[in-house]
Amino acid sequence: MRDYPLPLPARKTGWKGFFMREIKKIIIHCAATRPGMDVGVREIRDWHVKGNGWADIGYHYVIRRNGALEAGRPLELAGAHTAGHNADSIGVCLVGGVAEDGKTAENNFTAAQWNRLQSLVHVLRRRFHNAAVHGHNEFCGRACPSFDVRAWLEGVV
Repeated sequence: MRDYPLPLPARKTGWKGFFMREIKKIIIHCAATRPGMDVGVREIRDWHVKGNGWADIGYHYVIRRNGALEAGRPLELAGAHTAGHNADSIGVCLVGGVAEDGKTAENNFTAAQWNRLQSLVHVLRRRFHNAAVHGHNEFCGRACPSFDVRAWLEGVV
């Protein structure tokens, strides 16, 4: 899978002629995978398409364990990552987030992932000025992304 260092610049029309959506939220997720499991867009797309019957991967970006940034669903298209909030948001998924037992939420992200997340959020907020950054857990009853996004954001701004 191709590694995308940063999002592409704004365009009048995007993928297959679609106009860019209004983005109000950047929502951070985790893949709910164990620390030793490194997956990327290809595997997560497979889970979402074959496992859930979706048209594509639900996330716009996936950050692998080594910090590599992979592009998922095109930004011009609504994601499938946060029920009721997909139309105006960008979904970013960090690989990891679950302990070795496969059940317990755990902040087990690598330094490379934190660095990439920080740079990606910075670029996305410059491009989408009104976008607020949230954790998936702010919109559902899950632990995802296994850390407090608001506290993290205070530390990096």
